[in-house]
Amino acid sequence: MRIDIWSDIACPWCYLGLTRLDAALARFEHGESVQVELHSFQLDPSLPESFAGTEAEYLAQSKGLDVEAVHRMTGQVAAAAATAGLTLDFDRLVVANSRRAHRLLQEAKAVSADVAWRLELALFRAHFTDGGDIGDPDTLVELASAAGLDGARARAALDSPERDAAVAKDIDEAARLGIRGVPFFVLAGKYGVSGAQPPETFDQALKQVWDELQTV
Repeated sequence: MRIDIWSDIACPWCYLGLTRLDAALARFEHGESVQVELHSFQLDPSLPESFAGTEAEYLAQSKGLDVEAVHRMTGQVAAAAATAGLTLDFDRLVVANSRRAHRLLQEAKAVSADVAWRLELALFRAHFTDGGDIGDPDTLVELASAAGLDGARARAALDSPERDAAVAKDIDEAARLGIRGVPFFVLAGKYGVSGAQPPETFDQALKQVWDELQTV
């Protein structure tokens, strides 16, 4: 069984959703027979390469929201993430455009699905927990190397037209499928699951789709 996932490194719900799916796959009795392919998506392509302020300040400026309202919103996200054992620190978060990180993920996918999965989770952790700059080349190369990608190859991918075209292809495919928000999971090419669903939803979806495929 194959699962295609569209997500954005700059999306905290994607971090939570992928973490919950990862746990569900670990529980699933046929988890080792499931192939996962990651796909790029950008919720806000207009994000600057860098921003001299906090996430709350950026969202307040760009979305026309009150800073306190943003703090309440991110607090709710952090509380939800904590139920999956994740620590989100929005005060440390470095605002950055995720496009370069997505190019890097495309390079990791060309190596193996396992390397891409490790890198994606490392990027989420760096961005939302550790205060890492996912737009900084040195930070990205360090994370990629730790995930199993050759450092020189990783650095070359950061501004690669070929890898950028792969990012654009994923985004175009999402539009063709009608995907407007992430995370979005497609099981067996035809069953969609949208959002960071509760753990039991992933458990049920995996079992239901697997069982259905066995009867085809």
